[in-house]
Order: sequence, then structure tokens, then C-alpha cells
Amino acid sequence: MSDQTASTPDATASPATARRRRGWGAFLRDLLVIVVIALLVSFLVKTFVVRSFYIPSGSMENTLMIKDRILVDEITPRFGDYHRGDVVVFRDPGGWLQTQPTVERSPVVEGVDWVLSIFGLSAPDSDDHLIKRVIGTAGDHVVCCNALGQTTVNDVPLEEPYVRLAPGATAPEPVPYDVTVPEGSLWVLGDNRNSSRDSRYNQDQPGQGFVPVDNVVGRAFLITWPFDRFGLIDFHHDVFAGVPAPAAR
Repeated sequence: MSDQTASTPDATASPATARRRRGWGAFLRDLLVIVVIALLVSFLVKTFVVRSFYIPSGSMENTLMIKDRILVDEITPRFGDYHRGDVVVFRDPGGWLQTQPTVERSPVVEGVDWVLSIFGLSAPDSDDHLIKRVIGTAGDHVVCCNALGQTTVNDVPLEEPYVRLAPGATAPEPVPYDVTVPEGSLWVLGDNRNSSRDSRYNQDQPGQGFVPVDNVVGRAFLITWPFDRFGLIDFHHDVFAGVPAPAAR
């Protein structure tokens, strides 16, 4: 008989159990680190690069449909300029949005939505913003309309394939205006002209229908949801290719 002490089942099991516990502990620690890093990256991206919004109205149909989810480039406001044709998201310049009744939500739902919004995973402020297409930039002379119902920019009529027309119509219902866009502002219109409360309809507001560039959150560039509409948003810069730079006035 061996004089070595026989190992008990508990003695042999303890090291294996400890190794498994250490393995699970390391796994959970690594998982937590990955989640924290992912949330931090998401927060930085949302703060400095892109934001998510959803489309609450039909003012940009058929380019953007109600409930579409979009990504908005936040780099342009910091380092670039806006161009005719860009589709931009902006804060209400004042008086554009009607006051909406507050929908009561539980504190838990509000809290979760707030946390998700920090990391760009929710867009609770979509209803506080507007989205339109830039038609005129600083110095542009924008007029509606010529004899064919076309908008003109610096005396050049626009052929706008993105504009949604009523059945049988050749042009949107005209809303007359004759404006020169001031420095630091934009003149914006919805693609669904007959259902868009845009610059034309806000000429009686303090901003006279112009959108301060400082109010612009960024340029919408990608539809992310629903998946069957996933893709880049067309700015139709070619529509404005023949428009000259604004003349000195």
C-alpha cells in the first residue's frame, strides 16, 4: 500500500473549480471593458461625427419617408460649408414648428431613452428639428416662380427631379417669394413642396424664412432604416451645376 495520502474528490475538484471561476471572471471583465469602450466610441461618434434622427413628417417625400431613420454628418458644420442641394437637419429658427402636446411616459422609459440618446442609439429630439433641402446659400437670389412654375436661383431656372408633384401637375402650387439670402443663412424647401412648411411659409417670422447656419445640426447623408430603403441620400448637386455664383448686390 502506498504511503502517499490518497486525493479526495474535493481536493482534486477545487483547483479546476477555481480555474473555471477565474475563467468566467476574466470573461466578464473583458466583456465589460468591450461594452464600455463601445459605448465611449458611440458617444464620441454621436457628439462629433454623426447623429441619428427619424423622419416625423412627409415634407421630404419621396426622398425621405415618414419613420425613415437617417444619419446626419456633424463634421460639415465644424469644417465645411453647405451647398445647394444638401439635405440638412436644423433646429427651429423660431415659429416654424407648432407646439406639440406632451406625451406622458414613465420615468423608466424616459430614463432609458435619455441614456440611449447620449450614445446616439435613440433620437428623442427628432420632433424638435426640421429637415429640408438647401436651395439658396449666402448671396443667392431665389425667386418663385417663372412662367413654368420653376424656382430660379440667380436667374437660372431649376429642373428639380426630386420634387414630389400632385397627380397630373407639372409644378408645385406656387408660393411667391423674391429673396436674397443673407450672409450666414440658408433658404430651404421641402421636396414635397405641397406639404412642407419651409422657408416660403415662414417669411412672416422674425427670421423671414431664412435658416441661420448656426442652427444647422448637419447634413443628412444615409438612410439606415428600414433596410429596404438603406442607402445614400442623393443631394442632386447636378441640378445646381449651371447656377452661377451670386452677383454682388
